[in-house]
Formats: sequence, structure tokens, C-alpha cells
Amino acid sequence: METSKAAEEALILLRSRICNPNFVFSALSDKPDSNYSKLKFLLSSSVTESCNNSVLLLGPRGCGKIPVLELVLQDLQSEHPETISVVRLSGILHSDDNYALKEIARQLCLEHDLEFSKMASSDDNSQFMIAMLQKCGRDHRTLIFVLDEFDLFTQGKQRLLYCLLDAMQSVVSQAVVVGSSCRLDADQLLEKRVRSRFSHRKLLFLPPSKEDLQILLEHILSLPADSSFPHDYVVEFNEKIHCILGDQRFKAILTKLSDADSSVNNLLSFLFRSICNMDLKESRFLSIKNFETASKSIHQQPKLESLQDCSILEHYMLVCMKRLETKEQNSYNFNSVMKEYKDIHDAFPIYVTYYERDRCLMAFEHLEQRGLISFEDVKGQNPSVQFRSVKLLVSSHQLQESLKANSSSIPGKIRTLLMS
Repeated sequence: METSKAAEEALILLRSRICNPNFVFSALSDKPDSNYSKLKFLLSSSVTESCNNSVLLLGPRGCGKIPVLELVLQDLQSEHPETISVVRLSGILHSDDNYALKEIARQLCLEHDLEFSKMASSDDNSQFMIAMLQKCGRDHRTLIFVLDEFDLFTQGKQRLLYCLLDAMQSVVSQAVVVGSSCRLDADQLLEKRVRSRFSHRKLLFLPPSKEDLQILLEHILSLPADSSFPHDYVVEFNEKIHCILGDQRFKAILTKLSDADSSVNNLLSFLFRSICNMDLKESRFLSIKNFETASKSIHQQPKLESLQDCSILEHYMLVCMKRLETKEQNSYNFNSVMKEYKDIHDAFPIYVTYYERDRCLMAFEHLEQRGLISFEDVKGQNPSVQFRSVKLLVSSHQLQESLKANSSSIPGKIRTLLMS
């Protein structure tokens, strides 16, 4: 296989890995203290010991709750192919109790080759679900109910949850309820009658640690040795990946990425952008430049673009507003900003240029037109711009970046004084 062809195949392989959650999270499944191991033990024991159970998977979005659950279900169905049935519901689609019961009946009929009646009432579907739970219990078959966006099922009268958990109290039935939610207080949303029937088992999913992050990156980006790729290409490709992962510039990019969003989904989006920048014609390998380009495209912000063309006076106005917020002055207007501006000039008259009030007002209005500030009150309540409460729409980091970018027109000494 030619090197150019190998590079194209490597690109296809890496893209397919990133788009496959099962592959991504399988890297962490071998750890004994992982959520995968805990969830598999819980579900496996429920199947083998013929007992009912319920558990909640809690954590921020993008941290792998559903992918890990799908990995566990896939393993269990391969180990116990004839004893497990899975019913999947989403709180976004099935939060209405009547529709949820109908969807459960439809999936159970499909699973067991039964005729589904669209005209069945909600009570009929409820009785059918209870009957199927009992039948599965007698047949030593476990029903696993996956309730994604679990907190949305707690809205209304919670009839579905009560009916399901209450039916599981019977020694005849055999089922497991697995709820997934980004709300850590999801179990507290349950009614008293429902909460009393819930097992209160919870697994907390958190963003990956630095150790797990390193495992994930090597798992996703390294090429397999036992593959159709040329051996020399695989060795060189993996050596370059190892060097990139140890590079301080790459670590700084990862830190910046994690500060904004530490979820696995955000990491995968970043890796996909980086891989798409891979040069297939010349280098044919991933480089640190690919990751730097992806980082810039992710962190590109419209506010920074608007700040680039701001004048020195407009920067003065923005910094004064930021200083007022630092002093915990939540409500301020143009007059407050001018007072802060004058205080800075009086303290450092050599470094800070003082502009006339009319020019400052023009700069103030220009900032509003650019969308860098906004008025909090309704236009007409305070017709004069000078007295209208204003809100700053620029973060400290964005303002500092803009001041650095304008270092030629704003001396370092002034920047230090303004941001102090």
C-alpha cells in the first residue's frame, strides 16, 4: 500500500472511530472502578439472580452515560442472547404517560412477535405491560427499560413511573429500570409514592480525568499494529502521535479546551476538526499544527472580531465598565463610566489620555452598535443615553486578548494600569 493511500485509509479509520461512541468509551471499560464495570455488575447480577432493580445514571451532557449503557447492554445481550429484552424511551419524545405506555406496548409486541393494537386504551396498554412483566418473570427473561432524559418523565402525575416501579414490586415480574439524566437531583423530582419504590442506586458520570484523557487520546489516534497498513507507516504515525501528546503546546490546547467544555463530546468534536486538517499530499501525518488550527476554529468568537477594530477610546470605555463590575457595581450608566475614566486619568495622567465628553459619548454609542454593550432598560423609559443602565457583553479574557492584539497602539504600561 502506498503512503498516500495509507494516509487516506488512516484518515477514514480515525473519522469512523470518533463517530463510534462504543469504540471511544470501550477504552475505559477495563478499569475495575469504572462506571462501565459498576453498571455491568448491577445489570448482570439482576439478570442471573432474577431480581428487580433500578438505577440512575447522572452527569453532565456529553460525558458518556448512554454510550456506556449501550456498551453494557451489547455485552449482556451477547452473553445472554435469549434472556434479555430492551425497551428504550426518551423523555423528549415520550414524556406523556399515555404515549409512553403505547410505545412500550409497541416495542414489546415487536420483540415478542405479537400483534400491536393502535386502538388500545392507556389502561389496556398498562395492563399489557404488567402482564408481559409477569410472563418474562415466569420465563426467566429480564426486561430492561432505558429511560433517557429521566427528569422529563417526572413531569405531570408520573403515572408511567409509578405503574412500572409498582409492577416491579411483585416477585413474579423481572425487570430493570435504567434512567439517564443531566440533573443530579433527578431522584428528588419523584413523587413520594414513586420514590418509595425506587432503589435509589445512582452512578455519577464526570468529565474524564487527565489520566483517562491520555488513555482516550492514545486509543482514538493510534493506528493498530495488526492491520493492513504498512508496518513502517504505522510505526512512524504512532511515534508522531506520541510526540504530539507529550508536546507542551498540545497540552496547553487541551487545557484551554477543557476550560471551555470538559465533556468527551467536545473533545471528539475537536479531534474530528484536527483530523480533517491532516495533510494527505505532503506530510501524510498528523501534526501539532492540525490541532492548533482546530483549536482556533473552535475558539473563534464574534466578539473578538468586533473588538479588533475598536479605537483606544473605545477600549478605555470597555475597561472602565469591567473595572466597575470588578468593584461589584452591577448597575451603571455612561455617567458612571465617565467618572471611572476620570479617576483613572487623575491617578495616571502621564499614561492615560483624557478625551472630551462628546467624543466619549460617541465611542459609547458605537460600542452599543457593535453589540459589545447593551442597554438594560427599555428605550423610552430613559430617553437620554447618558442615564440608561448598560450591561457589558465582553468577558475579561476577551478584553485582555483585544488589548494584547492592539499592543502597537496601546502601550504595555497603559494596559497594565487599566487592567489592574
